[in-house]
Amino acid sequence: MLTRRSFAAGAAAVAGLAGLGLRSRALAAPDALTTLSDGQLEMPTDFVLRGIPDATLEEIGIDRGALGATHASPCNLTLLRGADRLVLFDAGAGTNFMPSAGKLPESLDAAGIDPGEVTDVIFTHAHPDHIWGVLDDFDEVPFANAAFHVCQTEWDYWRSDAALAEMPEDRQSFVIGARSRFEAIEDRSTLFKPGTEVISGIEAVAAFGHTPGHCAFVLHGEGAPVMVVGDAIINDPISFARPDLSWGADQDPETGAKTRSALLDRLASEKMRFVGFHLPNGGLGRVETEGAGYRFVPDA
Repeated sequence: MLTRRSFAAGAAAVAGLAGLGLRSRALAAPDALTTLSDGQLEMPTDFVLRGIPDATLEEIGIDRGALGATHASPCNLTLLRGADRLVLFDAGAGTNFMPSAGKLPESLDAAGIDPGEVTDVIFTHAHPDHIWGVLDDFDEVPFANAAFHVCQTEWDYWRSDAALAEMPEDRQSFVIGARSRFEAIEDRSTLFKPGTEVISGIEAVAAFGHTPGHCAFVLHGEGAPVMVVGDAIINDPISFARPDLSWGADQDPETGAKTRSALLDRLASEKMRFVGFHLPNGGLGRVETEGAGYRFVPDA
C-alpha cells in the first residue's frame, strides 16, 4: 500500500485541542500539529502572475523579468495528531497530476506513519493537488481506515452539470478527477456546512472564491487557535501585500480577493497562527500588518 509524509511545525495550539483528545505539548513538539510535504507545483510564471501589471509588481519589490519562466509552489498538508485521532487536511495530488507533486507517500514514510493510521481526512476543496491523492496507482484508497469530510457546497458543485459546462477545456480534467475521487470515498464521506464543527474542536469557515465551496478550518480548544487556510492565501509576498488582486487560479477571482482580505485581517488582528498550503517554510506562521497590506512571518 502506498504511503505519504514529511513534517516540520510546532504546536502552540496543541493544549487547545482537548476536543480532539490531544495530549498537552510544548511549542516545539513535532508530533501534534505539523505539515507534510507533497512536493511542489511547477507552473508557468506568466500563468501565476496573469493579470497583474508590472507596475504593481514593482511596488511590491518584484522584478517579473528576474523570476524565470517557471514558478515552483510548495504543497503543505497539515497533520494533527491526537491520542485517538490522526487528522489529515487534504490528501495531496497523487501520481497523476504533476511529476513534481504527489510526494505525500514518501513524506508519510519518512515520518513513520502508515496511511491506514489516518482516522480523518478533511478537505479544503477539490482541486487536483488537494484531492487526487485519495486514489493510488491501483485506484485504491490508501487511507483504508479514514472517514472523509467534505463541504456540502463543494461536493454538490463538482458533481453538478454546471461544473463541467463552466470549466475551461484545459481544466475539465479537474471535474472528472474530482468526481472519480468523490465516488471512491462516497460511502465513507460526511458532508458539513461552514460554521459547524467537522469533528470536535475543528470549525469549518467559509472561504469561498478559489472554488465555490472552499473552506478554511479553525482548530479550537483551551489554548491559542490555529487556522488551516488551504488555497485562500496562496502566494507570498503578493497575496499579503495586495490581497485585493485577482488570481487566475481562483474560480471566482472577485470573491477570492474578498475572502483573502477578510482572512488576513482576522489572522493579523487576532494574531492567530495559521497554515497555508502553498506558502514557504512548511506553510506555518503568522500574519503581520505592513503598510497598507500584510506580510507572512513563518515559524522560526
